[in-house]
Parts: sequence; C-alpha cells; structure tokens
Amino acid sequence: MDISTRTKQLKAIFSYDKKIILEDQPLEIRPYHFIQDMGIKEIEQFQQLIPTSEFCSIPDNSIQENKNFSYTIFTPKGSRKTNQAILLLHGLNERNWDKYLTWAEYLSSATGKAVILFPIAFHMNRTPCNWYNPRALMSWVARRKQEVKHLDNSTFVNVALSYRLSDTPLRFYISGKESMFNLWQLFREIKNGQHPLFEKESSINIFAYSIGAFLSQILMIANPEHLLDDCKLFLFCGGSIFSQMDGSARDIMDQEAYRRVKDYFLNDFMTKNDGHRMLPVLYEEDFMEKAFKAMIRPEIMKNYRESFFEQIQDRIRIVTLKKDTVMPTQGVIQALGPKCVDTILEELDFPYEYSHQNPFPTNTGATPKMLYQSFTDIFNRVADFL
Repeated sequence: MDISTRTKQLKAIFSYDKKIILEDQPLEIRPYHFIQDMGIKEIEQFQQLIPTSEFCSIPDNSIQENKNFSYTIFTPKGSRKTNQAILLLHGLNERNWDKYLTWAEYLSSATGKAVILFPIAFHMNRTPCNWYNPRALMSWVARRKQEVKHLDNSTFVNVALSYRLSDTPLRFYISGKESMFNLWQLFREIKNGQHPLFEKESSINIFAYSIGAFLSQILMIANPEHLLDDCKLFLFCGGSIFSQMDGSARDIMDQEAYRRVKDYFLNDFMTKNDGHRMLPVLYEEDFMEKAFKAMIRPEIMKNYRESFFEQIQDRIRIVTLKKDTVMPTQGVIQALGPKCVDTILEELDFPYEYSHQNPFPTNTGATPKMLYQSFTDIFNRVADFL
C-alpha cells in the first residue's frame, strides 16, 4: 500500500455527516453525534474563570462547536452491533483526521474491531472555522511576531493555540479535564449499552498518539467509575512525563506559548499557594487533578505514579521513536520508573528522515515500500496487543 495515495483516497471520501462504505475494504465509516452531558457544571465553572482575548472574543463556555459535535467510527461492514472497540486519540493542535485515516483503517481491518476517532476539546471539528482559516489567521501571525521579539516559529497553523495558551496557560488543563469528562461519558455510554453501535459491557482499548497519549495515561490513572479496569493501552510517540516534552513547533505552538505553558505547570500550578492557580476550591484535589499532577514532574507523586504503571504493565505498551524530540524516550522512562520500563517500552528508529508530527513522511525521500514497512511494523504491534 502506498500510504500517501491511500491517505488522499480516504481524505476525499471522509465525512462527518454520512456513512461511507469503503469499496475495497470490508469496512465502513459511520458518523455519530456527541452532546456533552457529563461534568457540564464543573466545566462551565472552570471555563468561566478564563477571560476572553482579542483573538477570540467568545468565552470558552459559549463555543457551541466544542459542546455539540460529530465523530466517526471505522467498523466492519454491515455490523449492527459489536462488542469490541479501540479508541484512537490524536495529537495536540490537530485540525483534521487526514493522517489518522490510514491508521484507523488498518487497525479496524487487522483486528475486526470498531475504531473510534474521538476529538479532544477545542480540536478537530470542535472549534470555530476561523481558527484554522489561513486567510483569517495571517494578520494574527504578523501581529504575534510584532508582540514577541525574536519569535521565529509562529505560523497560521499554530497561532490560534499559541494565543489562547499564552493568554491563559490554565486552558491546557481545563481543556484536558473537559476531554476527560467527555471520554468518561463515552465509556459509560458504551459500557451501559446506550451507544447505538456497541453491545452492553463492550471491551474498550485505547491507541493514543502524542498528547492523546498523555491524556490517556491520566485517564487510566484516574479510572472513573472503574470503567477502565480491563482497558489495554498502546501509546505511539507519547508517554512522556510533562516536564520532558517539547511542544514548541511550527505546527503545534510557538516557543513563547510553550515557554509560558511549561513555566506555569512546572511552577505555579504545582504550588500550594492557591492564589496562583485560579481553580475552584471545590475541585482542587479531585481524582482527575491528582492523576494530572502525577504526570507533570518525575519527582512529584513518584511512588503513586510508578506503582500504578507497575500494576498495569501487562495492559500497556509504548513505542517511541529515537529522533522524536517532542515526546522523547527519556521522558517516558521518567514517567514509568525503572521497575516496569523494560516490559512496557520499546524505542524504534526508521531508516529515513521523520519527525514526531510526521512519522511516515512522503516528502523526505523515503520510498513507498520503506514507509509501508515502517507503518506496518508499528501497527501490527498495535493490532496484536489491542
């Protein structure tokens, strides 16, 4: 398979609005609708703390696209109900599912399971369209470069996220918590038999990439209502402790935004001086925040975090890439601890130039055969485990 060609083919037919039957695969892509229900009051209380900015004058809690949205599922053709799901979680600052379509197709075909493409809060189709419109954003890029001296990696791709997180770094946590509530709701709907595609008590495993890996680790640690007691987790290009991540990139966020985010969470967020954090007192030490804190710095809650990964080492696998500087292997080692790292973690390298954001690039001289071999090497591991 030529990954580039197949990606273009799937991109051309992908839809949030109608079922797509794949003519050359025993699969179809079904759209579903999600209306945020769980944790509404908590999310509203958090988002009301965030002031609006010039970039977006609409308060976060009034952005309807984020509350009411469509998502899609790759599933075997004609299946009315199934009892096995793989949840696929994407990376930071993603606006479309293009590169994930071949990932989902391969996993669904190889496992026979339904693969759920679920968007993180304020990502994919959960934002106003002008957040990813190049014409609307170029003036903001110019303005950003004027406001921040020596800023050389501001682009129309990262300017929306960069402005939002520079204004209020706490958004990173609040959006993550909103995503946690959304996934909690999705897991509950599936487990209770309320989802139209899944039988009651269906199994749900997770394949997560980049910041989706970080979110899934926190979700596994928090384990709301014990819904993830039997969940298996496979992480690709992810799994690092927060302090070792580097999100400064032309397609993620600019270096000034990431400097502010990193400084806030490594310092102010972790302090006991509540005046720094702006969080509602009622939710300061809830189980989701505790799980998040455990993944910030290696020395914080070290025993709690490492003992958790030791306990679930049979249910988690992580593959990192040697040249990945966004989610480096060393950061994953610090997250896991020494007792289970050899069981869980494997570092690989590809015989071509690649990046964290694009592990299977079509423009760096790698042949289609070489890319497909690397692609199947990863996704056969995922399929075998999940």
